[in-house]
Amino acid sequence: MKVPFYTPYIGQEEIDEVTSAIQSNWLTKGQRTKNFEGKFAQYVGSKHALGLNSCTAGLHLAQKVLGIGEGDQVITTPYTFAATVNTILHCGAEPVLVDIDPLTMNIDPQEIEKAITPKTKAIIPVHFAGFPCEMGMIMDIARRHNVKVIEDAAHAVYTKYHDRLVGSIGDITCFSFYATKNLCTGEGGMITSDDEELMNELQVLSLHGMSKNAWNRYSDKGTWFYEIESPGYKYNMTDIQASLGIVQLGKLEEMQTLRRKVAHQYQTSFSEVEQLQVPHDDPKHRHAWHLYPIRLKGDTLKIGRDEFIEKLKEAGIGTSVHFIPIPIHPFYKKLGYKIADYHHTLKAYEGVISLPLFPGMTEKQTEYVIQQVLNLVDQYKK
Repeated sequence: MKVPFYTPYIGQEEIDEVTSAIQSNWLTKGQRTKNFEGKFAQYVGSKHALGLNSCTAGLHLAQKVLGIGEGDQVITTPYTFAATVNTILHCGAEPVLVDIDPLTMNIDPQEIEKAITPKTKAIIPVHFAGFPCEMGMIMDIARRHNVKVIEDAAHAVYTKYHDRLVGSIGDITCFSFYATKNLCTGEGGMITSDDEELMNELQVLSLHGMSKNAWNRYSDKGTWFYEIESPGYKYNMTDIQASLGIVQLGKLEEMQTLRRKVAHQYQTSFSEVEQLQVPHDDPKHRHAWHLYPIRLKGDTLKIGRDEFIEKLKEAGIGTSVHFIPIPIHPFYKKLGYKIADYHHTLKAYEGVISLPLFPGMTEKQTEYVIQQVLNLVDQYKK
């Protein structure tokens, strides 16, 4: 049997909506994008939302509008995709990495507190795999030290911290709609905030720095005249992406029910296996189950993580590793970051394997993955 790591959950509804967008002859940012922004803001409970071409664009813009630049420091986790940290460097600031909580694999608030300096301007917590960071503590730290919180919610569409959806907690939140995400537009992202002034600045910066509403200058309601208010970027979402997003948002509950079913089957099957550590869950919050990362307990197996992955590949099962920590990458090594300084991050990375998890995954596929993992554990346990 073949089980891919991920397959998009795209149906006729998405095809029809994209076709309609194309037939409308309006392909770039237009009314569909505005509609998607409105629906998404309402869904997460934020006053404002802005569609972008990626979560990376959102993280970059968020720091720019907060005035983060040379001489500033931004605290984040080493256990994330490089985009989170790259954007700090793009702004000219210094990334300050602090270790993770070994249970949740999210940034440790106590380590954030220790890392605060007079140069700290923002904290970027990353909601790893769809489980929320400890936002109560993080927001308290930020308010006491007068720094801003930019949530990297690339994994966290649908995630709740207590009774609040991610997207309505931090000062600014950035989402990803990349092909593998819980809500998919192929490429794309969204930024949310309750701060109207910040959102106006973000909108201008996202489209070349052109004056507000210049996006509709080619419509029958628009005008040819525009002014450049700042040296902005080309980060806008298109109506083709938004047409996918509108449909995907409408079926998000259905897709999450299917994701949750697979994740819970994994949890039930693996939670009592001595050689495996399953992802942390907590009924006080809502896990989005973007990923299902098991961790091998290396001292209990006669096989390493990389070989375990190869064995699963031979069995036709697609996997991935989330993430290669920032200090391991050659570029960041050159900047002086050392993985030895992040004990919990290194330990998590050395054993982690993300198993297949997607809404269209069948019962047979799920059972096959479970059986193959259990077979390997039984074959190689000490």
